Amino acid sequence: MRSIKSIYLFAILKKRPVIYNFFYKCFVWLYGMVARMLAPFSQKARLWVHGRKQWKQVLEQRITAANLHTSGGQVVWMHASSLGEFEQGRPLLEALKQQIPGLKIVVSFFSPSGYEASKNNPLAHVTTYLPEDTPNNAAVFLKLVKPQLVIWVKYDYWYCFLQAIHSGAVPLLLVSAIFRSSQPFFKWYGGLHRQMLGYFTHLFVQNALSAQALQPMLNASKVTVSGDTRFDRVTKIAQQWLPIAPIETWLDGSPMVVVAGSTWPEDEMLLRHYASQHPQVKFVIAPHQIGEAAMAKTLKLFKNACLYSQLSSPATSKNENNTLIINNIGMLSKLYNYGTVCYVGGGFSRSGIHNVLEAAVYGKPVIHGPNYQKFAEAAELMKAGGSFSISNAEALTQQLDNLLNKKSVRDTAGNAAQASVQRQTGATASILGYIYENRLLTR
Repeated sequence: MRSIKSIYLFAILKKRPVIYNFFYKCFVWLYGMVARMLAPFSQKARLWVHGRKQWKQVLEQRITAANLHTSGGQVVWMHASSLGEFEQGRPLLEALKQQIPGLKIVVSFFSPSGYEASKNNPLAHVTTYLPEDTPNNAAVFLKLVKPQLVIWVKYDYWYCFLQAIHSGAVPLLLVSAIFRSSQPFFKWYGGLHRQMLGYFTHLFVQNALSAQALQPMLNASKVTVSGDTRFDRVTKIAQQWLPIAPIETWLDGSPMVVVAGSTWPEDEMLLRHYASQHPQVKFVIAPHQIGEAAMAKTLKLFKNACLYSQLSSPATSKNENNTLIINNIGMLSKLYNYGTVCYVGGGFSRSGIHNVLEAAVYGKPVIHGPNYQKFAEAAELMKAGGSFSISNAEALTQQLDNLLNKKSVRDTAGNAAQASVQRQTGATASILGYIYENRLLTR
C-alpha cells in the first residue's frame, strides 16, 4: 500500500502550492479508496480501514478513559509509521515519562502492524491510528489530544497534520531521521516535501551526510546530528535480558545455534538448504509474517521443525527437531542472544533488511541478504566487520561454516558488532537535552 504514496508526485508539473495541494488531496482520497477496495481481500487493508472507522468517537472515549487532561499533566504525542519506528522512539518516551511526573503519552500509528502489536503497551496512555490526512481530521485530532510536544519518528510525512501542528505553534521534533538523494525532498517534484520539512521545530538526524543534504533547505541551527535512538533501545533490551525457559529447554545446551529473525520466504529457502544438510545445528526462526497461512508454508519448508507454541510441556520440549519456528510477536530481540550466529531477514526483499542492531548488541556475528545499503546502521556494521552479506545458498553455506566452526573468526566478528553498537549510543540523551534546554515541556 505504501508505494501508492509516490503516485501524486509525478503529476505535478510546476512548483505552485495550489497544484501541490490539489494533487496531494487527490492522493489522500485515492489512497483511502484503494484501501477500502482491497479490504475484502487483504487483512492489512481491512485492519487499516476498520481501525479508522468512527475514529473521533473512539479517540474521545480513550482520552476520557485515560484521564488525559483531567490530572493536570502535560501531553506528548508521538507518531510512528509502524512497529519499528515505535521501538525507535520508545527510549525517548521512556526517558521523558521517567523524568517528568504526570506526563501523559499519546502514540499514533499509520500501519496496522504497528498498531496491533502495540495497542496494549502500557507506555502509552492512549494508542490510536492516525486518521486520514485531511485538514479537518488534523484540526479535530489536535483539538482532542492537545499536545504540548509532538515527536515524529524517522519519516511518514503527512502534510495536513504537520501543517496543523506548525500552525498551532506546538513544538514539533523529527527524530532519528535519515536523508538520501533519492528521496523526494531533493527532486524537482519535491516542493511539498520541502515545505513539510519547514514545519518541524528541529530535526535530529542519524548522520552527517543527512545534515549536509539538508543544508540548502534548512538553517543549520535547525538540524542536529544525534544518531539513531534504536542503538539506545537495543542496548537497554540487552541490559534487561532474561532467559526464555522453553527455548533453553529445547536448545538443551546445543553448541551451534543459528537464530534467524524477520525472515521472508527468500531467506527461508536459503536457510532450509543449510538446515537440511547440517542436522547438528539448531535453528530458531522468527518469520516476518506469522499468519496461519504463512506459518504453514514456513513449517512445510523445514523437514525437522516444530512451532514454538508446541513447546507446552517438558515432554514436547526435547525432541529430534533441529528447527524451531517462532509463531508469536515480541520475542525476537531476546532470541538473538541464544544464537552462535544470527541471520537477519529482509535482505532479499524490495523493502530491505530488518533490524541488525538487535543481534549485534549481544556481540553476535550477523549474516543478511544483499539489500542493506540504504540502512546506515547495517552499512556501518558491515564496515566494522560485524556482519556479512550473502547473495545465494552457496555463500550462506560458506559464511555459516566459517563462523560456526572457527571460534576466532566468530569472536572477532562478534566483538566488532558489539563495539559498533556501543559507539553509536547516546541519541536519546541528545534529544532530551534539546527538549530541556529549550523548555519545550515547561511552558
